[in-house]
Amino acid sequence: MSQGILQDFNNFQFEEDLLNWYYENKRDLPWRRSHDPYKVWVSEIMLQQTKVDTVIPYFHRFMERFPTVYDLAKAEEQDVLKAWEGLGYYSRAKNLQAAVKEVVATYNGKVPDDAKELESLKGVGPYTKGAILSIAYNQPVPAVDGNVMRVFSRVLKIEDDIALAKSKKQMEKYLEELISKDDPSSYNQAIMDLGATICTPKSPACLVCPVAEHCRAFQDGVQEVLPIKSKAKKQKKLQYIALLVKNEKDEFLIEKRPNTGLLADLWQFPMIEVVSKEIDIESEFLKQYGLTVRNQQKKGDLKHVFSHLIWELEIHEVETEEKTVTAPRLRFVKKNDLKTYPFPVSHQNMMKFI
Repeated sequence: MSQGILQDFNNFQFEEDLLNWYYENKRDLPWRRSHDPYKVWVSEIMLQQTKVDTVIPYFHRFMERFPTVYDLAKAEEQDVLKAWEGLGYYSRAKNLQAAVKEVVATYNGKVPDDAKELESLKGVGPYTKGAILSIAYNQPVPAVDGNVMRVFSRVLKIEDDIALAKSKKQMEKYLEELISKDDPSSYNQAIMDLGATICTPKSPACLVCPVAEHCRAFQDGVQEVLPIKSKAKKQKKLQYIALLVKNEKDEFLIEKRPNTGLLADLWQFPMIEVVSKEIDIESEFLKQYGLTVRNQQKKGDLKHVFSHLIWELEIHEVETEEKTVTAPRLRFVKKNDLKTYPFPVSHQNMMKFI
């Protein structure tokens, strides 16, 4: 074992205490009921920046719809985005499907068990690679995410800023030495469970922690101080007027977002960015969408928070005389058919005003 931070750390006893606790207390999660690498992969992509309780129903529905890599590879992208609707970070779904297509085309449908092959796939970073190799293939490869960084910052009393890339690289090196060589699958999942249920961001339950006697932060009374993490940049606020545009056939206008960038390829109701206090909705809408509107009426306000942005939305219902549109990314859709299109959460919430 390397000198420095790992010196005098009783890893043998730490591993035994951790795994004994996990074997008795592990969470019953649907993706743990088999070691299918595809299921592990899907679950880990869904779990990125998303809570377990939120992911579980999505995982069940996704697996019913796309039970194998072949089903996901041949699916229409819009169907995949619809299945992902509400989970957010939609590029995850697009990257997952692109990577699965490569698995089918290059590896005969077998998710690679080789680190270099796996990390060459779109959207598979060090954490996802480690999760698949350890959980599905029982290889001693660390899977370091925010949970793991928090747990070991406390256990090893590491005072580096975990928001820095170099801190994560260093943590991966420590975990390469610490991870169980006998049961790496359970080891990585045990750390995930420990971070989710006991070694939580605030008010960690140290008195019931199975590895408290190994935790240097607990021994020194600094478990509430660690990990050290620099604050993210302040979110930028953007104001929009969102239009529920209805024609005489009682159809609503929707548009497909660009195929790159935020919420790529999802559908939305038309939006006009408010860049000044004075805005003529009718002329702005005509300029941007080529349609005339009449009988506008404000219906309400919504706020949607992204990790880096805040949308402040003023919802207006308007009528138009046009029955058709020629722009390829615009279409009129009957109210009952709106549910067949993948919408971001902010625009799903607008439907209550219809």
